[in-house]
Amino acid sequence: MTTTATDTHCPYCSLQCGMRLTPDDEGVGTQVVARPEFPVNRGALCGKGQSAAALLGSANRLTVPLVRERGKRGELREAGWEEALDRVAEGFAAIRAEHGADAVGVFGGGGLTNEKAYQLGKFARVVLGTANIDYNGRFCMSSAAAANRLAFGLDRGLPFPLADIPHTGCLILVGGNPAETMPPALRNFRELRDNGGTLIVVDPRRTRTAELADLHLAPQPGGDLALALGLLHLLVAEGMVDTGFVQARTSGWERARAAAMAHWPERVERLTGVPVPQLRRAAELFGRAATGMVLTARGPEQQSKGTDTVGAWINLCLAAGKAGRRYSGYGCLTGQGNGQGGREHGQKADQLPGYRSIEDPAARAHVAAVWGVHPDSLPRSGRSAYELLDSLGAPGPDGVRGLLLMGSNPVVSAPRAAHVTARLRSLDLLVVSDLVLSETAALADVVLPSLQWAEERGTMTNLEGRVILRERAVDPPKGVRGDLWLLRELARRLGVPDGFPDDPETVFEELRRASAGGQADYAGIGYERIRAEDGVFWPCPAEDHPGTPRLFLDAFATPDGRARFTAAGHRPAAEEPDADYPLYLTTGRVLAQYQSGAQTRRVDALNAAAPGPFVELHPLLARRLAVTEGELLAVTSRRGRAVAPARITDTIRPDTVFMPFHWPGAGRANTLTNPALDPTSRMPEFKVCAVRVEAVRTEAVRGAGAASRGSFPGAAAQARAGAVEPGGHRAPGSPGPTAPDGHRAPGSAGPAARAGAVRTPEPVREPGPLRTKAAPSQAAARADRS
Repeated sequence: MTTTATDTHCPYCSLQCGMRLTPDDEGVGTQVVARPEFPVNRGALCGKGQSAAALLGSANRLTVPLVRERGKRGELREAGWEEALDRVAEGFAAIRAEHGADAVGVFGGGGLTNEKAYQLGKFARVVLGTANIDYNGRFCMSSAAAANRLAFGLDRGLPFPLADIPHTGCLILVGGNPAETMPPALRNFRELRDNGGTLIVVDPRRTRTAELADLHLAPQPGGDLALALGLLHLLVAEGMVDTGFVQARTSGWERARAAAMAHWPERVERLTGVPVPQLRRAAELFGRAATGMVLTARGPEQQSKGTDTVGAWINLCLAAGKAGRRYSGYGCLTGQGNGQGGREHGQKADQLPGYRSIEDPAARAHVAAVWGVHPDSLPRSGRSAYELLDSLGAPGPDGVRGLLLMGSNPVVSAPRAAHVTARLRSLDLLVVSDLVLSETAALADVVLPSLQWAEERGTMTNLEGRVILRERAVDPPKGVRGDLWLLRELARRLGVPDGFPDDPETVFEELRRASAGGQADYAGIGYERIRAEDGVFWPCPAEDHPGTPRLFLDAFATPDGRARFTAAGHRPAAEEPDADYPLYLTTGRVLAQYQSGAQTRRVDALNAAAPGPFVELHPLLARRLAVTEGELLAVTSRRGRAVAPARITDTIRPDTVFMPFHWPGAGRANTLTNPALDPTSRMPEFKVCAVRVEAVRTEAVRGAGAASRGSFPGAAAQARAGAVEPGGHRAPGSPGPTAPDGHRAPGSAGPAARAGAVRTPEPVREPGPLRTKAAPSQAAARADRS
C-alpha cells in the first residue's frame, strides 16, 4: 500500500475528475481526498468518486483465475494462470482452425485505458486475425460520433472545454441529466445562469437537472428529431438565421431548410406533446442569444434515428451561427470513462488507431507499418456491437464461436438482454477479463482477474478530448495481472512472441506513432507532458504543439473547411405504443450507481442509497392501474418482462414509464429494450420502446427485489457455491434454488399471470400536449438559489 499521496483520476464517468489518493490514518487503507487544482472538477466529487477506493483490496474482487470444469454444466473453480491461459489459447486456436479467424470475436469496454483499447484492437487484428471486434461504447455515443463526422468531418465529444459552458448565452441540453450522471459538471450550468445565460433542458422527465432550467421541454420519447426540426423552422420563420455564417462557413443549407419547413409548430406539438408557446420561447431564447451551445446525451442518441436526430440539433447550431466560434457549438456529453479514447484507437469494428477508417488503404498502410505486418493481412470492417453479440453461437459460417470479452457486462447492459444472455451461453468458449465476477463473467468458461484503476498506470481521454494520466497508487493483490500482460501472454501462446509489451508507457509510445497524422493525433502527447499540463487536448501532432482545446475556430475538418447541414424529416420510433403495449418505456441512470452496476453495486454506501430497480410512473397512470408507492409492477415489452417496485411522481409524462438499467435479475430494464439499430451508427434504440404495465401481487414474485440487489460474496465463494445467472437461474449444474424468473416471453403464463395481474385496459394518453409545470422566471429561480 502506498505511503504517500498520489494524484490520479476517478474510475467512473467521462469527466475523469481529478482526485488524490492518500493512506488512511492507520496506513492500512486508501482514502480519496479533493484535488482542487484539476480544472475539470475543481475538487468536487460525486458519491461514486468519493467512495471509489472502497473496492481496492476488497474481498468482492477477483484475485485468481477461474475455469469451468470441462463441459458447459461444470462449475467455475480456481486455477493458476498457466492453466487458464493455456485453456484460452488452445480454445481459440481450435476454433480458428475449424471455423476460420472470424469465428473468434473480441468485445471491449469504454472503461479501458487508451493503452488497453489500442492493444486489444491490435491483438484482434494481428494475433487473432478477426474482423469481429467492437465494444460497449457503441451503445454510448456512436450516433453523436456519426453525426459529428457527417457535419464537421471530425468526432470529439466536446469541441471546447467544459469551462466554456458558463460563458455561453443560451445552452440547450437534450436528453441528459448531469445532476445524476456527472454531478461535478453541474457547477458549469449553475455558473452559466449566474452569468446571465439561459438553460433549456429537453427531457420527458422533470429531472434534477431540469429543475435548474429556465425552460423545460418534455417531448414524448422519440420526439427529439421533430422537436429540433420544429425549432429550426421557427428560426427561419422569425428571421433568426445567421445568413452570413451559413453562406461563409456551411454547405447544404437549402435541403436542410426545406426539411425543417415541413415541421411547423402545430405539427410539432402534435408529434412531441410540447406546446407551441414553449416551442416559440425556446427558439427565441436560442436564436436571439449572442452565443449558444447544444449538448446532447443518450436521450436523443440511443434511438434508431439517433444520427439524424443529433444532425438536426447540429443544424440548429449552424443555422443560428452558433458553431465554430468561441463559446458556441454542438457537443456530446460522453458517458463512459474512456468512451472517447476507446473508439479512437481500435476497439470499433471499422476503425484503426488515430480515428482512421479500416477501409482506407493509406490508413491500413500506416498502421500496418507501425505494427510490422503487411496491410493485406489486416481484416476489414466487422460487425457492430449488438450485431456481434447477436451472432454469438449462431450456426453456419457467420457465427462467432469464441469470444474474448474485456471490461464489459452485456448481460445487464445490452438491449434485449435475455437474448444476448442466451447467445453468450451458446458459445464454445467465453473468456472474460474483469476485476469482479460480473453477471457476464459468471457465464464464462474462463475468468481472468484484472488490475483496478488505482493499481496500474494508463491514459484516458475525457469528454473534452483532454488526454489525462491515471497513476498507479496502490499495489494489487498478489497474483493479479494486468490486461496488457494478459494480451502479451496470449499472443505468445498463439504464435506472436513480439509486439505486445505490458508496460503502459511503452504501449502509449507506440500508440503515438500509430495515431500520428490521423484525426485523433496523439503524436505530441507523452506521459511527462500530461503530468506537467494536467492533460493535453488532441489533436496534438507535435511536442511543441499546444494541443487543441477548441476545435473549428478557423475551419471545420471537412475537405472544403465548411460544416455540412444534413436533411432529414420526422419519423416515428422503431416501436410505437399500441393497444397491446400502450406506454413508452425510457431508461437511464441514477446518482448512486454506474453503468451495469458491476462495481457500484458492491459498494455499501452506494448500494444503500440506490439498493434496487424501480418503475417510475405518473400519478394518473398509477390511479389507472390502482397501484400505490412501492407496490410491485410488471413491465412487459415484446422482448420480455421485468418486475420492480413502483415509484410514483409527477415529474414524468403520464404516457411514459422510466426504469434505471443498473441491475440484473427480475428488475433488469434491458430485458425490455429494443435492439432496432440506427442505419448509420448501429446504435440500438435503448431510449424508447412500447410496454404494458401491470400490478403484481407481492407473493407472486417474493424475493424479486433481493434477487435484483443481490449480495456479493468473494469470487472464490461464488465459484464454489455456483454462480447465480441473470434472471435468478443458477449456472448449469449448480446447486441451490432458482430465484424468480423475470425473462418470460410475452404472453407466457408466468407467476404474475397466475396471480391475476391486472392488464391496462386501454392506452393512457393525454388528450393533447403534455402540460408541465410552468418554468420559473430567471429572477425567481435565482432568488430560490440565493
